[in-house]
Amino acid sequence: MTRKGKRLALIGGALAALGLAAGLTLFALRDNIVFFYTPSELVEKHVAPGARLRIGGLVKQGSVVKTGKDVAFVVTDTKSDVAVAYTGLLPDLFREGQGVVADGTLQPAGGFRADSVLAKHDERYMPRDVADKLKQQGVWQGGKN
Repeated sequence: MTRKGKRLALIGGALAALGLAAGLTLFALRDNIVFFYTPSELVEKHVAPGARLRIGGLVKQGSVVKTGKDVAFVVTDTKSDVAVAYTGLLPDLFREGQGVVADGTLQPAGGFRADSVLAKHDERYMPRDVADKLKQQGVWQGGKN
């Protein structure tokens, strides 16, 4: 084999290895590319219990129940609702009708167990994807909350 042939074989092998690595990475991250789900997406995707994810939406009016440090509330996008359980201190801006992002695991009974809860003051503190999806559904009115 000539020097030119060896060089082409080396470059071809390197490109094939790089393509394979990129393909495997994308395959492994196929369900995690979307950083969070709205309640409707969570229902549509049929996410397996025990999966770690983030959900975003609005805290449903009349759904907040506090018992000491335990808090139960419902996150909604007006199409679907997800019951959330959280133990700990909530952010000062957390209240009904406000935007929220909860990080945790989906429970076998269908609820969501949050490890952390982020509340928003206005749209600048809401992840752009959550705000855009709420706007598409006609739920989000920036500046009125």
